[in-house]
Amino acid sequence: MPTVAIESLDNEGRGIARVDGKAIFIEGALPGEQVEYTSLRRKPSYEVARVSRIVHASSQRVTPECPHFGICGGCSLQHLNVYAQTAVKQRVLEDALWHIARLKPEQIFPAIAGNSWGYRLRARFSARHVAGKGGTLVGFREKHSSYVAVMDSCAVLPPPVSALIAPLKALIDGLSQPERVPQIEVAVGGSRTVLLLRHLVALTSDDLDRLREFADEHGIIWYLQSGGPDTVTLFHPADAGMLSYTLPDFGLELQFHPTEFTQINLGVNRMLVRRAMALLAPVRGERILDLFCGLGNFTLPIARLGADVMGIEGSQALVRRAEENAALNSLSARCAFAVANLFEATTESFLAYGRVDKLLIDPPREGALAVVKALSENAAPSRIVYVSCNPATLARDAAVLVHEKGYVLRGAGIASMFPHTSHVESIALFEWQGPDAE
Repeated sequence: MPTVAIESLDNEGRGIARVDGKAIFIEGALPGEQVEYTSLRRKPSYEVARVSRIVHASSQRVTPECPHFGICGGCSLQHLNVYAQTAVKQRVLEDALWHIARLKPEQIFPAIAGNSWGYRLRARFSARHVAGKGGTLVGFREKHSSYVAVMDSCAVLPPPVSALIAPLKALIDGLSQPERVPQIEVAVGGSRTVLLLRHLVALTSDDLDRLREFADEHGIIWYLQSGGPDTVTLFHPADAGMLSYTLPDFGLELQFHPTEFTQINLGVNRMLVRRAMALLAPVRGERILDLFCGLGNFTLPIARLGADVMGIEGSQALVRRAEENAALNSLSARCAFAVANLFEATTESFLAYGRVDKLLIDPPREGALAVVKALSENAAPSRIVYVSCNPATLARDAAVLVHEKGYVLRGAGIASMFPHTSHVESIALFEWQGPDAE
């Protein structure tokens, strides 16, 4: 069986080795290790494999805390020391910036990190009725599989949510048609926990009674979904209040619906917002755009610091929520919001927003290529803070900003939003220096 040396990790948390110039991506291997591997898939230019034996282990290897690690597909890096995980993710960001954009930040920001366990405030459980495994399974999918992992707990969920997995199995088993319940979503906000039950057939009166009893016993709120997203409705308790989270540094409370996007790691989000505001440095009299603003996670802190801010988002529902959050926090006078498809931004559409002193961009994984291409020299924001959930698209967009638009990459760093996974959240600061910036 072949033995190889692991050089680094890829963006899925697999060890990378090279044999005769061919890259081997090995699940379960860590940098600095000597391992034997079993090939899973061979292609002309690369190979995918898994560890069969560790010949020499890394000093950063640890025993995974979760008994389901390696089977459950939710985490990929529990076998790596959490501090080493942060360093690896910083390296992924730096490598992306260099290999894709030929850029090195002037400064590497200190990594943002928080609790590595019990941090996940949103989750989507799969449910599957499997008679051969004792009834209903509730949890995450197995790695590289559509099967649901057999599990009764999850270490990255808050303990009260983790403790619901086993009771949920029993609950669904007791419904009239358990095989027609494919999914349960979890959203935690403040002291409230919402469970959103997806059901493919109408629930009977007995089913509804069971759900009410479960909610009362476990202190949760039920939402039901019988079809598409527009069928999501509050079920019990009927007078349940809104979910919310706070940004104490800015004296803010933001409310949200269970299906609306919020960051899953509240502690890291708070630190990320603090970092973004320090880099953006909003002051009274400035006019700032917050692109892909969602429900106001960055918009409202900008306004709280005294600047006038316009939040732009593709979802009408999120824009309404952002407006409501601005009113809730007495910031409507400094905030305006608009609906726009930012993936189709043009120079003309950007100029239509008027004077823009600074810019904050927080796009989805696809990045903000149309936005950065739309920037014009005669109306260039002096400073751009770019929050990214994909180092590759951040690097692609950074190449445009620096090599074409006259910006300098002052700094970049990661935020460990998803410990024990390969996901890399990052933040970068660009300053405009004009056409001769490079």
